[in-house]
Amino acid sequence: LVSAGATKVYAILTHGIFSGPAISRINNACFEAVVVTNTIPQEDKMKQCPKIQVIDISMILAEAIRRTHNGESVSYLFSHVPL
Repeated sequence: LVSAGATKVYAILTHGIFSGPAISRINNACFEAVVVTNTIPQEDKMKQCPKIQVIDISMILAEAIRRTHNGESVSYLFSHVPL
């Protein structure tokens, strides 16, 4: 992407399973940041790699569970994300 002219490159992941040489590869890559959800604890990995950022998805998961339980539309969440 950088060689094609991108000024910043971000990686967005659902579950950050950083195994093997993943951390050193990220540290050596041209990523501005690697953004993961908080579905897996990342404190140790974040200490090893300042490029890792974590976003909290607990509210959207809670709302999806509530909507499923009440028979409401879950696809509504695609355009209305609770904060």
